[in-house]
Amino acid sequence: MSKSISTDGYTFIHGDCLAALRHLPEQSVDAVVTSPPYNLGIDYNSYDDRKTEDDYLEWSVFWAKELRRVLKDDGSFFLNIGASPSEPTLPHKIAVRFEDIFRLQNTFHWIKSISIERPEHETLSVGHFKPINSYRFVNDCHEYVFHFTKEGKTPIDRLALGVPYKDKSNIARWSHTDGRDKRCRGNNWFVPYKTIRSRKNERPHPATFPCQLAENCIRVHGAEENSVILDPFVGIGHTAQACIDLGIRNFIGFDIDADYLELAIHRALDDPSIGKATVAALEDSVFKSDIRLPEQEAI
Repeated sequence: MSKSISTDGYTFIHGDCLAALRHLPEQSVDAVVTSPPYNLGIDYNSYDDRKTEDDYLEWSVFWAKELRRVLKDDGSFFLNIGASPSEPTLPHKIAVRFEDIFRLQNTFHWIKSISIERPEHETLSVGHFKPINSYRFVNDCHEYVFHFTKEGKTPIDRLALGVPYKDKSNIARWSHTDGRDKRCRGNNWFVPYKTIRSRKNERPHPATFPCQLAENCIRVHGAEENSVILDPFVGIGHTAQACIDLGIRNFIGFDIDADYLELAIHRALDDPSIGKATVAALEDSVFKSDIRLPEQEAI
């Protein structure tokens, strides 16, 4: 692993996140957006997702401490984590173990699928979920996004995901609106997966979140064009793609699996010149891909 990692542009590191994090300078990252393995026995290519609970929590504390070191004092750490019927308290155990490292400033609820009863006595069902065949458990249509900060006092952009008032009289009633027809969306985020025809070709990773989820986190933090965003479990690159879509010019991503990292480059950076052989050869080094961002205003 190289001891010099540039954050000027888009940098990808093939290797263990703990080893890579130790080479990043202190307070060099504005926001972390990531989703680590959940220890639920998922079949990844290069990672054993079947640790004991104690080992998993201890490992999580190790990388969380490194994230605190590299995060700026006013930075944000967004952690997406879900549960299962066999491990229903896992997200809460993680949050409790992180209490000595970070402050839990906000808790967002990622709603993947929802059914709403409409006034016309119709039921509107939207989104996608993985059905559970059980006589004890209901389908799990939700995951957590924990927003950690160093002191719990980091300013955020509450209106970055703002929505219009349904009752327009509230615009004049509340002084904090400043006359704007926009209010804080709150902590429930409905972000469905896109419909796909082939998981192998379109989503060849067993546990991904939508790019929109990462975009929400980055926008709520109030990231700017020159902010540095980090995903230490980058997978196939959805956080990187979110940064590109938002005009963020600095991204760092790690992954232990060369195949996933190759896809992150192909999909997020649209750089077909970096192929599997190149990625595999760079297992112990750092490589950077310069890209041309879309012509759009930064957030």
